[in-house]
Amino acid sequence: MRFPRRSLTPVLLRFVILVFSLASTLCYAGSPNGTQGLTCMPGQMWFGLVLVGQTTTIPAALTNTGSTAITVSSIIPAGSGFGISGVNLPLTLSPGQSAPISVSFSPQVGGHVDATFGFASASGVILNLNVHGSGGKLGLLTASPASIDFGTVTAGAATRSVTIKSTLGDEIVSQAVATGSGFSISGPSLPVMLWWGRTATFNVTYTPQSSGTVTGSVTILSNGSSLTIPLAGTGGATAGSLSAAAPSLRFGSVQVGSSQTLSETLTNSGGSSVTISQAAATGAYAVSGLGLPATLAAGQSTSFSVKFTPTTGGSASGNLSITSNASNPTMAVPLSGTGVTPGSLTVAVPSLTFGSVQVGSSQTLSETLTNSGGSSLTVTQANVTGTGFSVKGLTLPLTLTAGQSFTFGAVFAPTSAGSASGNIAVVSNASNPNLAISMLGSGAVAGQLTISPGTLSFGGVVVGQSKSMTATLNATGSSVIISSGATGTSEFALSGQSFPFSVAAGSSASITVTFTPQTSGTASASASFVSNATNSTMQLSLTGSGTPPPQHSVNLSWNPSTSGAVGYNVYRGNTSGGPYTEINPTLDSSTTYTDSTVLGGHTYYYVSTAVDASGVESGFSNEVKATIPSP
Repeated sequence: MRFPRRSLTPVLLRFVILVFSLASTLCYAGSPNGTQGLTCMPGQMWFGLVLVGQTTTIPAALTNTGSTAITVSSIIPAGSGFGISGVNLPLTLSPGQSAPISVSFSPQVGGHVDATFGFASASGVILNLNVHGSGGKLGLLTASPASIDFGTVTAGAATRSVTIKSTLGDEIVSQAVATGSGFSISGPSLPVMLWWGRTATFNVTYTPQSSGTVTGSVTILSNGSSLTIPLAGTGGATAGSLSAAAPSLRFGSVQVGSSQTLSETLTNSGGSSVTISQAAATGAYAVSGLGLPATLAAGQSTSFSVKFTPTTGGSASGNLSITSNASNPTMAVPLSGTGVTPGSLTVAVPSLTFGSVQVGSSQTLSETLTNSGGSSLTVTQANVTGTGFSVKGLTLPLTLTAGQSFTFGAVFAPTSAGSASGNIAVVSNASNPNLAISMLGSGAVAGQLTISPGTLSFGGVVVGQSKSMTATLNATGSSVIISSGATGTSEFALSGQSFPFSVAAGSSASITVTFTPQTSGTASASASFVSNATNSTMQLSLTGSGTPPPQHSVNLSWNPSTSGAVGYNVYRGNTSGGPYTEINPTLDSSTTYTDSTVLGGHTYYYVSTAVDASGVESGFSNEVKATIPSP
């Protein structure tokens, strides 16, 4: 193996020592029975390249790894240029003890040297330490070519190679630097070792930053010399380069069947002319306004249009591809848009039927417009035809987004009797621009309401009892709706009809009035009926009188008791067989009793008992029944 003959820089020296130390082996010598041993760390020493006349020193340590003391009495010298210092002989080391030493290399001539130090005791050599080193001398660097002229570079970058060679000696190249606008250098990782006669190749690159001639240099630094390589180059006009004002075009939502146009601008941002040979769009997109081939001078721009015409609903993507002789010969501009179906107008009720409406009155029905399409629409007109028909709650213009609804009122207010028809013509920009809503109704003249008889006289009615009489409501001219009826007093009550109710023209309806006097005396009231007739309120006179109920009594008698009774008790019940309640307040000594607390229309059941002088009461007698007439 050939080693270098020149001293490394301190940084490189540490690097070489580290590598060789990792590869070294530990030398050990000891007595045959292994009771003593002397080691050195490091076990081998590699000094690498050291310049003639200079010295490199490596620290080391001697260690007693045995179990008994060791005495080093002498050191046997190694070859030329190597020396040991830092140790005083004799050197005695106890087990485990260490002592530092320094090993140096001072070459006197060039060339590689291998040598061995011997450490001896009284019994002989106990440790060998191998050392290696190379003496070197400075060399001289040369370059091929000695200078580089890149000439004119119009686009991109130009690269040239330069070869560095070491002559007359060995060199360590530690640095390679390029100066000058647009110049750079690359090559092997530094530092790099060049033995005598060896070479290393570097690449020098020129990337023009502007037009015109520039100069620079590459400087190679080594431990022995430096080398400068002159550089020159001329930047020509930069190649043409196309750029788009809008890197992408977004058309948004466009109704199917319609189109949207956006503008795009291409600019030549390079230094030479560019010729555009092709401009094509894919999908539902088209290019217009760009005459091809089109040539753009440096800095010149041209504008054109891209149109999006969707044929179906949904997202649509495309691409605008520009082909030219620019440095970017193919340029793509993404295109995107969404096709939406046109607005479509529908109604909830295509035909509105109002039925019969009284002349002078009105009826309103709700109608709802809905946009069932995919894009907004605007209602601009709602034209109403037909006598008595109109709309309310609809303010125009009215815009409905997709899926949106709007409700308004359609009104029928007849001015004369008879059938009537009309129409609402809705005009919009929907796909169905004209939409018709038909309307039908009938005008009716106001009805007349009469009542017979006009007065109901109930006569005398026992207080608490009821009497009913009937009156008839008659409609003429048109049907009449009776919305309510009331008497204003609880003694007279209406029944027979549920309000509101309707009476057709020429027909009648019966109303029942019931009189239930609460007190004695004359009672009068009016039954009021409210309707949509021309005579909107109809009165029915009511009279009657409350009479007091008649007084009823039950006379009871019984046979005297044969068991020495001193008096009798009387009992009454409401059902046969009882239970019974005593009705005489005191013991009755006679065999008769009058019950004056009975009510008309009721049935009573009576029994009696006999009571002797000791207060003993007999059982019930036979039961008798008394039915009181009503009232």
